[in-house]
Amino acid sequence: MSIIEQSEILRRRDMRDVFTFTIDPADAKDFDDALSFAVVNDEDQSPIFQIGVHIADVSFYVRPNTKVDDDAYKRGTSVYLVDRVLPMLPEELCNDKCSLRPNEDKLCMSVVFTMDADARVLKYKICRTVIRSNARLNYDEAQEIIIKNSKLKIKNEELSDAITILHSLAQKLRAERIANGALTIEQEEMRFRLDEHGHPTEIYFEQSNEAHHLIEEFMLLANRTVAKAVGSGRPFVYRVHDLPNADKLDELQAFKRKMGKRVSQQAIDMLTIRAQAKAVYSTYNIGHYGLAFTHYTHFTSPIRRYPDLMVHRLVEKYILTGKKETLTREELEEKCEHCSACEQEAAQAERDSIKLFQTMWMNDHIGEILPGHICGVTEFGLFVQLDESRCEGLVHISKIGEPGEYWQYDEKNYRLVCENKKSYTLGDAVTVKVVRADINRAQIDFEIS
Repeated sequence: MSIIEQSEILRRRDMRDVFTFTIDPADAKDFDDALSFAVVNDEDQSPIFQIGVHIADVSFYVRPNTKVDDDAYKRGTSVYLVDRVLPMLPEELCNDKCSLRPNEDKLCMSVVFTMDADARVLKYKICRTVIRSNARLNYDEAQEIIIKNSKLKIKNEELSDAITILHSLAQKLRAERIANGALTIEQEEMRFRLDEHGHPTEIYFEQSNEAHHLIEEFMLLANRTVAKAVGSGRPFVYRVHDLPNADKLDELQAFKRKMGKRVSQQAIDMLTIRAQAKAVYSTYNIGHYGLAFTHYTHFTSPIRRYPDLMVHRLVEKYILTGKKETLTREELEEKCEHCSACEQEAAQAERDSIKLFQTMWMNDHIGEILPGHICGVTEFGLFVQLDESRCEGLVHISKIGEPGEYWQYDEKNYRLVCENKKSYTLGDAVTVKVVRADINRAQIDFEIS
């Protein structure tokens, strides 16, 4: 550490002696969040726990109106493509200085909770800290501890006990959130294995497990705690999610009533997602519908999201030092709109990257006949998602049915209907033949087989 960093340590809450660890994807290079765990009181069968959510203090290294800050603001977010990451910050910061690597002193912005065994927050403190992570786990390793895999040799009982108790608390936080109306649609993440030339050799999927839920629940808790702590009446960066489109929800309910058991859960999930508004950043707090929170922000990933860095700076002023924010609400709102736009552009780039590599994969499977499900219906044809690889392609309306048949788009019932009453409906199982994979345009074409 530099002399400046060593001097900064003396001003912070020292939590280097508290057991701390990180859980991240196996291939992660930057670790921006860590959890600490300690038992405060276990007398009378009523244990009390101290749980710290520690977030890399990017704001200490990236100051406003510097070139690094200007560049991070322009990017708005890191972009995760199939074959590379375009980081928001220079690698020296995101993979070194700010990354909460084990056995290194690191500067953090933390929310330290005192909780009981029922996952009730008795008190909390938002503070600047210095931590020293004792262990780095990936999600699979943490999951093995949670399910108590007898084949796994746990050398550190303190780690095993911490994860076991945190898992129990996270389950209670999650149950409460769902009971309050939070949406719980979980989607598998498509991943690719690439050869030395960058060509996809395998498609596989990662699904959220209990280890993911453990981290998720404590990050959600920290985010909403910070948002509530700031209170109202001061310009702040909220993560908001408006109510869903009422007309689309009505159409979904009508579709479910009409189709009954014939409609798949996959189709219902797709339509539910499509009815949702997009979550955005705003200084106007309307709550977060999807999470069922009245106050919510993004505080836990300042290495890869600029709004989190903005929130850290506001927390310093409003909570830690009592200084006044110099930006007006209008100026802060403009920054929120910029960050929301950057997020949407990054998400589109990530979708385009996945589609490109899907097309490269399917180019090796031309002529194969494969099972799938209809995942989209339009006036010009059907979109089909293959069951095994989850690759999506188009069956053009000219390739449906017999020559001369006329197919009509029934928008309200998500289907194409033929004059002879045959139909193809969202969620239907179909078998298709792979006829074309245009890598230049990232387009896959199927025919009904």
